[in-house]
Amino acid sequence: MPKRSDPRGEEVDDAELDELRRRKMADLQRQQQQHAMAEEQQKQIDTQKQMIMRQILTPEARDRLATLKMAYPDIARSVEDQLIALVQSGRINQQVDDNMLKQILRKIAPQKREINIERK
Repeated sequence: MPKRSDPRGEEVDDAELDELRRRKMADLQRQQQQHAMAEEQQKQIDTQKQMIMRQILTPEARDRLATLKMAYPDIARSVEDQLIALVQSGRINQQVDDNMLKQILRKIAPQKREINIERK
């Protein structure tokens, strides 16, 4: 059986080399499938989130949240998660309008720091 030397100087059979390639290829395919499944699940979650947001937010509030999402995606995601939790727990039983969303954002958004520069 033909033998080859690998970079470390060890001899490897062609059959062993083929087996190693086959295993590596199978591992890569499995990882790719898992990644594709995770992406699909994330897309489904995002779609469900968007449907819930359409039901509980007025058009003006949705616009405000979309603008916030462009500037501060982490804060917008937090607001969305909290709104969904409030709806699921039954604390919100009406549509959230722009004013109510502003109040929620004031409570959630980090407070601005005032910086004073003193000259001596």
